[in-house]
Amino acid sequence: MQLVLDLIVPGILVGVSCYGMAKKVDVYDALLQGAAKGLEILLRILPALVTLLTVTAMLRASGALDLAAEALAPALRWLGIPPETVGLMVVRPISGSAALGVGSDLIAAYGPDSLIGRTAAIMLGSTETTFYTIAIYFGAAGIKKTRYAVPAALCADFAGFFFAALTARVFLG
Repeated sequence: MQLVLDLIVPGILVGVSCYGMAKKVDVYDALLQGAAKGLEILLRILPALVTLLTVTAMLRASGALDLAAEALAPALRWLGIPPETVGLMVVRPISGSAALGVGSDLIAAYGPDSLIGRTAAIMLGSTETTFYTIAIYFGAAGIKKTRYAVPAALCADFAGFFFAALTARVFLG
């Protein structure tokens, strides 16, 4: 079984190459063109990525997330969302790696079987890195005006956070 799993990716690469050659496509040239386009996209989106990661680090280091947690605690408790997860809710739409760091901190502090730890784990799995995704896809497509994409995505993130807390309370609480 392990041998089959080890051969999946090489098998796909060989299969695609053989298919391309059968269709009389210059596979090597197509690979080079794809790599060149990938580098062009990277150069277009790199400033947005660096900015997002910098903002995330500044939010965590400044203590702004702790202040936001204190300010939002009454509303979050009313909604059934543990206020301790506000840092995760602020960082998750910006950076997946920072969100994993915040989630890891929550799980380490409160335990993996606590309501907060379980809620954080569900939040990580049920929401998206909205701004990162928008920066990547809209930047790659050359779209400058996001219109309703950001508000709609943030509403979806909030729904994910709310239902993550509800799921943790109802099914795992």
